[in-house]
Amino acid sequence: MTTLTQTAGRIMVALDYPGADEARVLLKQLSGIPCYVKVGMQLFYAAGPDFVRELKQEGYKVFLDVKMHDIPNTVKGGANSVTKLGVDMFNVHCSGGTAMMTAAMDGVHEALDAGTGWNRPVVIGVTQLTSTGAEMMNDEIGVPGTVEASVVRYARLALDAGLNGVVASPLEVSQIKAACGKAFQTVTPGIRPKGSAVGDQSRVLSPKEAFAHGTDYIVIGRPITAAPHPREALESILEELIS
Repeated sequence: MTTLTQTAGRIMVALDYPGADEARVLLKQLSGIPCYVKVGMQLFYAAGPDFVRELKQEGYKVFLDVKMHDIPNTVKGGANSVTKLGVDMFNVHCSGGTAMMTAAMDGVHEALDAGTGWNRPVVIGVTQLTSTGAEMMNDEIGVPGTVEASVVRYARLALDAGLNGVVASPLEVSQIKAACGKAFQTVTPGIRPKGSAVGDQSRVLSPKEAFAHGTDYIVIGRPITAAPHPREALESILEELIS
């Protein structure tokens, strides 16, 4: 496996589009680059499970980013369904609590025990959104303390519940790894290549900085998808990372 292939496999391109046709246009432009793809709420609600199956048939690794957060039994059923859909990764909200996260893992295991040949997806927890700053977290959400302390606390809960990792800002990766171990995976949005607009993100780093902090995967959306030439944008990121 080449260094380029390894690096591309750690980049998740966010398919934040209103429909499958727009996503297919981007994927055609990125053809041949073995990146991970992230399907979020907007696209999944519009295109549904069939588009995820299409992505899998095309050979993509798929992170289904729908942030499950409900009573434990409902999340268990949702986890069972997306495991059978064949996704490689999905997430739940850590703020749903240990029972809910444990139920998600139960749903995964029940799907796998059914003997249908599904691969075991990586299950990660959402700690604090990268759009959340300390003031919002303290005054609006009602969680006291620093964002960093909240993120690490949620990460420990996720580990105890049997999850494989968490979504977190790249700024918290080193603390998460110290608390939960190097094998505990981190997926980091809030990635902005040098010169890119920050947009609605509060806690951001460049791709190279994020990997230097020890993260396993980075999620990049608008700097690629909204670029005049998306393939050139992704290739530029890859060149910077492997240089």
